[in-house]
Amino acid sequence: MNTSALTKDALTAFARQNRPRFEGLLRDFVECQTVSVDPTKKAAIADGIKLATETIRAFGGSPSVHESGGNPIVSGKWGDDASRPTVTVYNHLDVQPASKETEPWETEPFVFTKTGDRYFGRGTTDDKGPALSALFGAKAAVDAGVPVNVKVLWEFEEEIGSPSFAKGVAGAVDALATDSVIVSDTIWIARGKPAAPAGLRGLQGLLFTLETGTTDQHSGVTGGAARNPIAELMQLVADCFDAKSGRVKIPGFYEDVVALSKAELEDFRRSGFTVSGFKKDHLFKSLRTNDALHIMKRIWATPTFEIHGVVGGYTGPGVKTIIPPRAEVKVSCRLVPNQTGAKITKLVTAFVKKRNPDVKVHLEGRLDPYRGITTGPLADAVRSSVKFAFGKEPVFVREGGSIGAVVTMEKLLKVPILFLGLSLPEHGYHAPNENYDWEQAEGGMIAFAKYFESVGALGKVGAKGYRPAPAKDKKGKAKK
Repeated sequence: MNTSALTKDALTAFARQNRPRFEGLLRDFVECQTVSVDPTKKAAIADGIKLATETIRAFGGSPSVHESGGNPIVSGKWGDDASRPTVTVYNHLDVQPASKETEPWETEPFVFTKTGDRYFGRGTTDDKGPALSALFGAKAAVDAGVPVNVKVLWEFEEEIGSPSFAKGVAGAVDALATDSVIVSDTIWIARGKPAAPAGLRGLQGLLFTLETGTTDQHSGVTGGAARNPIAELMQLVADCFDAKSGRVKIPGFYEDVVALSKAELEDFRRSGFTVSGFKKDHLFKSLRTNDALHIMKRIWATPTFEIHGVVGGYTGPGVKTIIPPRAEVKVSCRLVPNQTGAKITKLVTAFVKKRNPDVKVHLEGRLDPYRGITTGPLADAVRSSVKFAFGKEPVFVREGGSIGAVVTMEKLLKVPILFLGLSLPEHGYHAPNENYDWEQAEGGMIAFAKYFESVGALGKVGAKGYRPAPAKDKKGKAKK
């Protein structure tokens, strides 16, 4: 294949010719249980790193393993011509835990299962399928002689908040040097409705604990005099936010939130988002609102205060009339530009101490939000490449989730970060019966090949792209 042959028909033929190889590799990666949160899976992580390096080498690239103090980072490169732009594709190859015994999986989660054009298994869409789609797209571009250097950067700790990623990247900045990064770990609005993030929400995890005794006590003997830590934490949570509306009541919580621009709101409106589709994709019976624009604002551009679990007391069958000595509440806040985890932690901690001085606040991980790029040559290349492959330009909306590596890469590699995600809501990120499908895989190969071609055509200078305009406060002034 040569550059003049990067037509839609030629790339479609390339993808279909390579389908058996793609499915075989996806099987190998899915059945390697790279569960980063589970310390018993260290051997699987090591196997995943070996598989990653072998795959890069089999595709004609030069693999490297970078130590991080945690799970190593794997990189690969194709080409080293200083006169050409370099594009790095970021994906993560670690996955969430999964169990057919405790979750309603219809197939074994770590056994690759092909049903028609759909592939089931943990990691198929988050993020092994998109990683391989991008890899095949890179192969098509490299084989065609596109004037671009390609690198991949594969992480094995994204699902636990990338705790060692910064150290790993900092120790290999020269080896990982690039002109731009494109991330393939995001979700479309729906099938046929592609989307690219104009920003990512951040995350601040918290744990509230309260201990008022040493053992369970009889509620008949001590009830009325004894403090109930579960009840007090429930009261505290109710003081923190309105459970029905989601509105956070902590003073200053919304102070740094940047209002959506008219252009961003217009992108939201034309995104194709529907309330019925959202409910169906996520198996919801009801929502806080049925207004589509309000929902989009809430999931993409508004900070949250969420309760993930309450621990304490008796949870067996029937009622055991005790007063527990200790309880905890697991909490997190999703953050938006220009909020920071440090400030939110300070606000929440001060509020908790004022309401109940005996409650201890523990930090449980932090990812700051990211403001993405929607203008300039690289953003235009994303638009044209997705349209070329899938027939429709992506809308630039906010992404509700967090990718800790993105802020780290921008800071340490000092380059623009773009997004070309391939996953669909129906693919079940983090859910039972996670899946990916050939339509998205094939389109992804084509889109990435075209993206590399588009960036190569920009040349070394043009491919550096544009950084986003400075964020503005509520009065329209640039924030420092």
